[in-house]
Amino acid sequence: MRECTHSSGSWNPLPRRMLALVRPLAHIMILSILAGTLSALTVIAIPILGAYALLDAAGLEKLKVTIIPLLAVLVIARGLLRYGEQLSGHYIAFRLLALIRDKVFGALRRLAPAKLEGREKGNLISIISSDIELLEVFYAHTIAPAAIAVLAGTAVFLYCSSFHVLCGLILLTGYILVIFVIPRLTGPENRKLGQFCRNEAGALNTLMLDNLRGLGEIIRYGREEERMALYREKSAALAGSMRKLRRGEGLNRALTDAAILLTALANLCASLWLWQKGLMVPGGIVLTLAATLSSFGPAAALGTLSGTLVHTFAAAERVFSILDESPAVEEAASGSSALYGEIRAENLTFAYPGGEEIIRDLSLRIPPDRILGIRGKSGCGKSTCLKLIMRFWDPQRGIISINGKDLRGLDTPSLRRLQGYVTQDTDLFQTSIAENIRIGRKDASREEIIAAAARASLHDFVMTLPGGYDTELGELGDTLSSGERQRIGLARAFLHDGDILLLDEPTSNLDSLNEGIILKSVREQAGQKIIILVSHRLSTLGIADTRLSMEQGKPVG
Repeated sequence: MRECTHSSGSWNPLPRRMLALVRPLAHIMILSILAGTLSALTVIAIPILGAYALLDAAGLEKLKVTIIPLLAVLVIARGLLRYGEQLSGHYIAFRLLALIRDKVFGALRRLAPAKLEGREKGNLISIISSDIELLEVFYAHTIAPAAIAVLAGTAVFLYCSSFHVLCGLILLTGYILVIFVIPRLTGPENRKLGQFCRNEAGALNTLMLDNLRGLGEIIRYGREEERMALYREKSAALAGSMRKLRRGEGLNRALTDAAILLTALANLCASLWLWQKGLMVPGGIVLTLAATLSSFGPAAALGTLSGTLVHTFAAAERVFSILDESPAVEEAASGSSALYGEIRAENLTFAYPGGEEIIRDLSLRIPPDRILGIRGKSGCGKSTCLKLIMRFWDPQRGIISINGKDLRGLDTPSLRRLQGYVTQDTDLFQTSIAENIRIGRKDASREEIIAAAARASLHDFVMTLPGGYDTELGELGDTLSSGERQRIGLARAFLHDGDILLLDEPTSNLDSLNEGIILKSVREQAGQKIIILVSHRLSTLGIADTRLSMEQGKPVG
């Protein structure tokens, strides 16, 4: 993931980009702003009416209406308008959060598998969950409140200016201090701390995930204290940064409160001076003071919101960094259909980003209806060859073709239908065994699932379980052994029944008996498919028609 910065070039476009997502719901946002503005004005009007009542009692003003019923109407209106504002604002926020989640999952789908290899899963979980949730602050508590502060503030400015323009200008100066100047003074450092806190929280999630997954290993080797010490260290670092951030937010609030009181005091002094000069009626002193003190609610909420927005914009940076990242391989939504035929690699060279070349000038021809066995030391490029054939990565030089057509010009969905791929590690989902196997083909019948399981030497084991194929698996398949998980992966590939079957150490976690059953099933498909079998075991490669030994990214022997 790219590092996020908050320079002038990257900070300013972010709110604009977030606002662009609101356009389809602009009509609802306008309703929220109107309801919020009227709600704010009712709150401001209540103390002003109270001031009028006091002036009426003192004989300085003459009211033409009964104040108690009017106050009751304003209170009821305030509740209804506030409810309408919150309802419409949160409706927009939750609709947009759903849209953003959809976009993020779509981006992760485009980035997978190449760009997600080696990524910190805890950090990704933090982005998908808590970071996206934090965007609710912007959509529900920033856009409408900002507009409400401007509209309500303008109304009160005009009201105070009706007594004397100086009172209006003093009020306007207070608004500028609270909304712009104070957040500008405290904002830059808080933004840096906010971004750091979000990244540290993601790293802490990753560490916790590692500890949970590796709990058995930690206990077996007595590393509990060491892992807990590391967790405490990262927690303490995050807590320290959060304390600094809270102090910054506290300073923002203190300065805001001081600015409001100073504005009220300045308006009181100005009103008294104007009254002495004969430029303001006595009632104006009380009314402008009441209007000033009651009108800063929307402005103060907007100004102090900058502390919360520190987290929100830091989270948005992380979310948009996922959306903006380019995939290592651009999938082809259209193109030639992938058809079964000879696989050919010509002058193939490949290196992972930032690494040395794994494959160097590899040329390879695999005719149809044959089994190719590949062996070699770890790191020689065996598994990478399969990933390139799957087009999880594209080579830096050379081409890979199927049936005479470059993979890069083939329609990706048809390529996926043509290929089946089994790795040494099988990812399982928290659902039934049958549904885990059905990942291979979503429209498969129960009979087809059972047949695929039998070919993977899995059926007899499944039938010993109380729920059979409906047995629910735990998270990540932790209730199964590594061999049982691997056989589910093989059953998926057999159910998928692609014409090209790529097997990467498919029996590494199996005993000799189960390996023999599975290799027999694989061998029975010879003459119907291209099968590429990667293994360290010579016994496993015994079913191959042709064997290839690799060393340092090249065939040898």
